[in-house]
Amino acid sequence: MSKPIYVLGTGLSHNGSAVLLKDGIIRVAIEKERITRIKHDGGNDSDAIQYCLDAEGITLDDITVVVQCENFTLPKRGSFNGKRVFSDSNQPKIIDISHHLAHAYSAVGTSPFSDCNVMVIDGCGSPLQQFIELHPEQKGKIDGSISQISEMQCEKDSFYYFDGQTLVPLIKDFSSMSEHSSEKFQLPTTQHSIGGFYASISKYVFGDMDDVGKLMGLAPYGKSGIYPFDAFELQLGRLMVKDDWKQHFTKPSSGYEYFKEHFDYYANVAKWAQEQVEKAIIQCIKNRVEQFPHENLCYSGGVALNAVANAKLEDLKLAKNIYIEPAAADNGLALGCAFYGWLDYLKMPKHKHDGSTCFGKTYSKQEIDHALLVAAEYGKREFNNEDELVHYCANKLNEGKTIGWFQSGSEFGPRSLGRRSILAHPGIVGMKDHINRNIKFREDFRPFAPAVLQEKVKDYFEVGRNSPYMILVDRTKKEFLEKLNNVTHQDGSARVQTIERSWNPKFYRLVEAFDQESGIAVVLNTSLNRKGMPIVETPAQALQLFSETALDIMVIEDTVLEKRV
Repeated sequence: MSKPIYVLGTGLSHNGSAVLLKDGIIRVAIEKERITRIKHDGGNDSDAIQYCLDAEGITLDDITVVVQCENFTLPKRGSFNGKRVFSDSNQPKIIDISHHLAHAYSAVGTSPFSDCNVMVIDGCGSPLQQFIELHPEQKGKIDGSISQISEMQCEKDSFYYFDGQTLVPLIKDFSSMSEHSSEKFQLPTTQHSIGGFYASISKYVFGDMDDVGKLMGLAPYGKSGIYPFDAFELQLGRLMVKDDWKQHFTKPSSGYEYFKEHFDYYANVAKWAQEQVEKAIIQCIKNRVEQFPHENLCYSGGVALNAVANAKLEDLKLAKNIYIEPAAADNGLALGCAFYGWLDYLKMPKHKHDGSTCFGKTYSKQEIDHALLVAAEYGKREFNNEDELVHYCANKLNEGKTIGWFQSGSEFGPRSLGRRSILAHPGIVGMKDHINRNIKFREDFRPFAPAVLQEKVKDYFEVGRNSPYMILVDRTKKEFLEKLNNVTHQDGSARVQTIERSWNPKFYRLVEAFDQESGIAVVLNTSLNRKGMPIVETPAQALQLFSETALDIMVIEDTVLEKRV
């Protein structure tokens, strides 16, 4: 029996993570923030790497190669914001790759395609000089005018072709970094970045850039056509951010109270910004695919998490088949690093991915029982039969109870998909406000997602998209607006999750049971956390959240805890 080949990928940018492949298949992956409990944590990667090694029961001696990626630097072997796990050994070998290349490999490694084009759009990638140092053979793919600019420039968007083994750059665009200033619309990244533009508008609207995804949740409350000017333009195939739009926005938010007082104004700004981003993404990708057509397209980078733009991209059919990487932001860098190591460095064949994005460790009954020792004040019930468990929970959801749902290995990426979720009835009036106010402790306009049985999505939503990763929007059918009022946005849209029986069987069975109880094959699904907190990883963290919030029930594997009335 041959010794398994382990490849370790590690991302040291913000949203740091580590991924372990065994013979080309994902065995375990974790985002650093899930361990440290610090939102968007990055830098030193020791905690995330050790989690992967421990989960697999191996040591660094079992690793064939390590591939790493940061953003602006090449992390040293021994230390990076603290001592690293490699500091006392010269093995295994460590390879550096560029930021956008890592994003691109994260997409092709998990995609269903044997060959495809790949689009990467984010806030900011590797600096030009670092990119050339890492990949000197690709220098010829960079426009000569870019090389003549003296300021520091970083990757802005990249377009690749994947031949089944290797990624070949077709178009790479760079942009100078924004200068630090007190200007209200200073982009935190490069001057012409879609991601940077979105972040700057988020700061204008909310007074911070902690969660740019809030802007997409606010946009449905706004009106189109209020601001008849564009923020982007295409210049000789390069997408650029204009400057003249900035003069029209003179009322930056000074905090949440100010934001609430001027809600309609900021909602209209959010609507304009969202529509500008949608147009910019489509312009950029359309330009690339017209030059290099292919029936298969992968899409990654932080901008690829914009679910509204993603749906419009699918509708336009710029490619016959489009795969959007679920962990498209920097949390996916480690995934791309690992696949680069397997495919490009080791020249090993790609294996078909099963579609799952749940790569966390599964906690043993002993670990769960130990965590439950501090939960004596709750009513406790153990289920030995899964059918009884899901029907019991479905009945409680139909009664209007909120449930924390903790099952198996956690999701990798920003969305809870039924492993670390808060679940509730999609139609009971007031449920959305209750969860936002008393469980999530966040702004009342923030939306929730509908999770629907895959084969019934067309019953409830107009397009009926297959959307297993909650990164595409649809529109709720008019006849279900009341029954799905807690998971439908102000404008009738909804960020749908279609539940796959193949890799999410227990969650599928729960919603199936809820359908039998309520006549609705949809539940409200949101992440098992509260504002400012990373998604729960361990049983102990789940219990802590349960004690701090108004959640009614916590289900950890086959154990149900209920607060006594």
